[in-house]
Amino acid sequence: MKKVGNPNSISRVLLFSLAFVLTFSIQIFAQEAAAPAAEPAAAAPVAAAASGDAAAGKALFNAQCAACHKLDAKMTGPALRGVGDKYEKEWLYKWIRNSADLIKSGDERANKIFNEFNQSPMTAFPQLSNADIDNIIAYTMEPIPAPVVDVAAVPGGKVEGGGISNEVILGALALVLAMLVVMLFLVNNVLSKIAKANGIEAIQKEKSLPIWKAFAKNQFLVLVTVIFLLLSSAYFAYGWFMQIGVDQNYEPIQPIHYSHRIHAGDNGIDCKYCHSSARESKHSGIPSLNVCMNCHKNISEVAESTLAEGKEYGVDYNIEIQKLYDAVGWDKANQKYTGKTQPVKWVRIHNLPDLVYFNHAQHVTVGGIECQTCHGPVEEYEYQKQFAPLTMGWCINCHRETDVKLQDNDYYKKIHEELSKKYGVDKLTAAQMGGLECGKCHY
Repeated sequence: MKKVGNPNSISRVLLFSLAFVLTFSIQIFAQEAAAPAAEPAAAAPVAAAASGDAAAGKALFNAQCAACHKLDAKMTGPALRGVGDKYEKEWLYKWIRNSADLIKSGDERANKIFNEFNQSPMTAFPQLSNADIDNIIAYTMEPIPAPVVDVAAVPGGKVEGGGISNEVILGALALVLAMLVVMLFLVNNVLSKIAKANGIEAIQKEKSLPIWKAFAKNQFLVLVTVIFLLLSSAYFAYGWFMQIGVDQNYEPIQPIHYSHRIHAGDNGIDCKYCHSSARESKHSGIPSLNVCMNCHKNISEVAESTLAEGKEYGVDYNIEIQKLYDAVGWDKANQKYTGKTQPVKWVRIHNLPDLVYFNHAQHVTVGGIECQTCHGPVEEYEYQKQFAPLTMGWCINCHRETDVKLQDNDYYKKIHEELSKKYGVDKLTAAQMGGLECGKCHY
């Protein structure tokens, strides 16, 4: 009987090659089939009011009116969408230029608005001309824009416009692949039968010793491997034990999302405006929700561009502002507090052991240390996290590298002069002034 190579090996090579080619082809065809989404048709320009320029009115509205008014929601003042249909222009001229005089004159509509909105006085705008006011009215008379549909995001991965969907193409290619695989198995079966009928036998490979048995017989390799595994285990176990209690990069989800990126970054709010107790206290403190309401009493919604940024992080800022309102009991429709409050269960991020003493005022006020030194670039964080490991070694290293600031700081002046002469240096580090003594940080 003749002996030839194993025909199954040829089939395997062909099968794997075919699978690779088809897989690559599927990716190419799927990319080519995904036709570019049609660009949304340009919205038809809204006709400006006959007596005003809506574009100029929008700029004036944002500069003069947006602090107290919105187009479609109440704030400190009423919603202004369609205000030109509610009042005569002459009346609006008087009201915008000096609402107080109109109220004192006994005007019924002026007093009704004044009383409805908690008798909040409206800023007078005597500098606005009739043309400026006409422009603002024209802007408020624009209809509510229709929501923009993203035609690129079509459900099911299908492309509009009559093109063949990716699902159809992938299904057809999968069917072809399945047919070719079946054909290969059938051809291999037929060839095996023909070889058997002609007395041709495939060469069988001699069985070799399994690698694990060969390894077990080599005592030197076994000894080296055992030593390596023991040392590696000790190394990783030590590293794991040293991480107990270290929560660097801990980033919990808070009950009300607060973006430091927007507040401290985009808007440039000083950290100590919210964490005011960091100047005078051991603790930085959790800001009261009343501090949030200093701004958000009038900011119930964010700009469209900001809202789009939030979607990239999976956050709807308007919903988060509503959570704030629910917590403090603020009725934005009627612009007043309801008295029904809810506690906010904030999740603590930075937490030192009880045996450690750390005073924010000593570092922030006396030492002049920036918040970012310990808390990282918070102005870039969408989700607040623990930046530093806050281990004893990390704190000691900071004391060794940080020079004591003496400008406008008489607290350390006398002791700095004495110790700088002793050490023969111009500037002392916190460590040279006793920052490494155990009693400084431990009870």
